[in-house]
Amino acid sequence: MGAYLPPSPAFIVAFLFAIASLSVFPEVAFATSMHASVTRHYKFDIKLKNVTRLCHTKAIVTVNGKFPGPRIVAREGDRVIVKVVNHVSNNISIHWHGIRQLQSGWADGPSYITQCPIQTGQSYVYNFTIVGQRGTLFWHAHITWLRSTVYGPLIILPKHNASYPFAKPHKEVPIIFGEWWNADPEAVLQQSLQTGAGPNVSDAYTFNGLPGPLYNCSQKDTFKLKVKPGKTYLLRLINAALNDELFFTIANHTFTIVETDAIYIKPIKTNILLLTPGQTTNILLKTKPQAPNATFFILAKPYFTGLGTFDNTTVAGILEYWNPSNSTSTNSNNLPTFKPFLPPLNSSITTSFVMNLTRKFRSLANAQFPANVPQTVQKKFFFTIGLGTSRCPKNQTCQGPTNSSKFAASMNNFSFALPTTALLQAHFFGKSNGIYTTDFPSFPLHQFNYTGTPPNNTLVSNGTKAVVLPFNTSVEVVLQDTSILGAESHPLHLHGFNFFVVGQGFGNFDSNKDPAKYNLVDPVERNTVGVPAGGWVAIRFLADNPGVWLMHCHFDVHLSWGLRMAWVVQDGKLPNQKLPPPPSDLPKC
Repeated sequence: MGAYLPPSPAFIVAFLFAIASLSVFPEVAFATSMHASVTRHYKFDIKLKNVTRLCHTKAIVTVNGKFPGPRIVAREGDRVIVKVVNHVSNNISIHWHGIRQLQSGWADGPSYITQCPIQTGQSYVYNFTIVGQRGTLFWHAHITWLRSTVYGPLIILPKHNASYPFAKPHKEVPIIFGEWWNADPEAVLQQSLQTGAGPNVSDAYTFNGLPGPLYNCSQKDTFKLKVKPGKTYLLRLINAALNDELFFTIANHTFTIVETDAIYIKPIKTNILLLTPGQTTNILLKTKPQAPNATFFILAKPYFTGLGTFDNTTVAGILEYWNPSNSTSTNSNNLPTFKPFLPPLNSSITTSFVMNLTRKFRSLANAQFPANVPQTVQKKFFFTIGLGTSRCPKNQTCQGPTNSSKFAASMNNFSFALPTTALLQAHFFGKSNGIYTTDFPSFPLHQFNYTGTPPNNTLVSNGTKAVVLPFNTSVEVVLQDTSILGAESHPLHLHGFNFFVVGQGFGNFDSNKDPAKYNLVDPVERNTVGVPAGGWVAIRFLADNPGVWLMHCHFDVHLSWGLRMAWVVQDGKLPNQKLPPPPSDLPKC
């Protein structure tokens, strides 16, 4: 019988740290290893749950009966395994928004792009490793409008023995923005698609699923951030709203932006920020040195640049200070509440403010966190994005821009038609014929004054089109807003990659003058960028991830109308540059 060896001090420290982590993040799944990188297992049961908001009770689709859904917590380098079991009548798929999915494209999640949806009574195991990423992301349903209730935080901590590039905060708090409909969002979507009209807007915005006291019947459903004086809090902000960019502010407080889309940035001090749907931002909130005899509104309200209707309401939470001298007797309901200023909903001043703020975002670009922006590019693309129309079916009256048309959305005037077989399967098995074509135009087929007087013909073409890229191609894409049915901002999200925002501006992009103004030193790195209303954005990325990757507007109304396209990135020559075969439980269409 061998001699007993006591645990090493390093093991004891690691064990105690693991226990501490579980107390800080109670929803961390069991990890199957005590080493630096571990495998974290989760189970998502898709089920209906009765939820009441605004004095209205309805059954909603949830994960594990929670709204919002459970928190995923992992460290950089960890492997994450999530078994999703579908107990509802809706088809479902889950997207891990912002995860690079290096060599794990089968786990990306968009229905009919990387997988067929998980049908009723079926399950699928998402299996991916977090490589070179740390920060705040989120997960959400990626089919129809189910992400209105199926979403949750995805928090990536630094590796063991790695620290933040700022002082360790006293506490970390996720705040996820959402939208609430009293009606069934699936019915709202179907009515819009059938009639061709814009969809009915939401009834409220929410913080962590709670609408707050500015809405009817919602005083008890209020998010409260309870803080101690003289402390620094890391707030992990996530915009999971379906169709609205949202301003965020806290009354009588400033904060420092330190990260966007899970990428550290040079600190920006401000008292207002804007998040488009799909964007995440970490901020450091330094509380006041002494507890004031007041509470403070935390507000979010929309920034709207389009011509249609929108949810013109405001979600409110409450910032409360803990006062040790009155900790047992202080009643925050008896304290005055300060309300912050927010910019006007839609004005040229607000649009200029948004542009000036976004131009301040810069990568750290240091030895530890470099900005590996491609200095030269092998492939250049110019994509127009915006709204258009499609013809109303015969013998039907529609409610689009005219009674003979429906609203549509497009990139380079092509509205993406969802296939009935997942594109990644068709690509991997070499059976793309009849599923998709590879002739998505690199530039608009018909040029016009994109932000000026719109053309008379607003009809879009339809097709399931993709662009093929050889492995490791350096790419530049200029995203140009159009004024065909009114200029408006568009949050563009790219799956499978981060990209560098090297330039942006108002008006039409000038290929002769604007590239000279590019920032190729420390541009911000993102996975979702807001294309300004009546303007353009230039992005660069390296196509180093084999697979099929969706690029789309993160306004779900525009996504439903077809504002998306796909990149097909071919395998490289080395084993670690190839997409492995699909898992055996990949759902079938």
